Amino acid sequence: MRCSHVRQPQWRLTPNLEVVFRVEIVKLMDAGIIFTISDSEWVCPTQVVPKKGGMTMAPNEKNELIPMHTVTRYRVFIEYRHLNDTTCKDHFPLPFIDQMLERLAGHEFYCFLDGMSVYFQIPIAPEDQAKTTFTCPFGTFAYRRIPFGLCNAPATFQRCMLAIFDRLVGEIVEVFMDDFSVYGDSFSHCLHNLELILKRCEETNLALSWEKCHFMVCEGIVLGHKIVKMGIEVDISEIETISKLPPPTSVKGIHSFFGHAGFYRRFIKVFSKIALPLTKLLKKDALFLFTDACSYHGHS
Repeated sequence: MRCSHVRQPQWRLTPNLEVVFRVEIVKLMDAGIIFTISDSEWVCPTQVVPKKGGMTMAPNEKNELIPMHTVTRYRVFIEYRHLNDTTCKDHFPLPFIDQMLERLAGHEFYCFLDGMSVYFQIPIAPEDQAKTTFTCPFGTFAYRRIPFGLCNAPATFQRCMLAIFDRLVGEIVEVFMDDFSVYGDSFSHCLHNLELILKRCEETNLALSWEKCHFMVCEGIVLGHKIVKMGIEVDISEIETISKLPPPTSVKGIHSFFGHAGFYRRFIKVFSKIALPLTKLLKKDALFLFTDACSYHGHS
């Protein structure tokens, strides 16, 4: 880490979010995940954001039941931008999503497991804990375990998961961060593989989120895609979200839209041709004029 200490003031929270924040602080303190600190050279502000819970079935505008995420809690978010800017980056690779999905599809049974508060399961070296200090209406605190928002957290966690599951990855399980997808070509085969994975979790004290786990099913949603024996399909709930996006009003808005729609371009015939009118607006010095030809609703 390059040394460049930064102490930032706290951000304002609404009264309702202060209540949520106080509950979170008490929970983290009781769990020993954070501790009070007063002499850190690093201090970052905090915010509270909604956190997705489990899946539920809800009707859309056509009264069709589709799987939707529920918001059951909130997550404390810390603005570690300045800390991340001075951190030496860990370039441990994440798997290619398309390749992982192709290996995962085509099996009879699946078990979809989800890690519980995954980053909090990885301790921070004592000499580095003060660098995670954050400020809030209730004081300044630092983490004993990895918080969300650190730039190297995903790479660190992925490295740990591959170390835990080792040679089982690609054979009976696919791992992408805290999503562990166990599979088998028969009920007994999948059940045996699940036993191996759960045993490895128990040996390494890796905790799972029960409400987000699904056992011995024939299909499931993985990284925005529906995995079934016949192959890979799109997640209807994500299509619903994309179809309701307002028309872009700037170049940044077009990039944002392509970030959503491009995720499913493998399922869209002649995607490049359909997106050409929008792509032209990204050219340097191009006049931003959103015409009927740019409208993507007719192709959704």
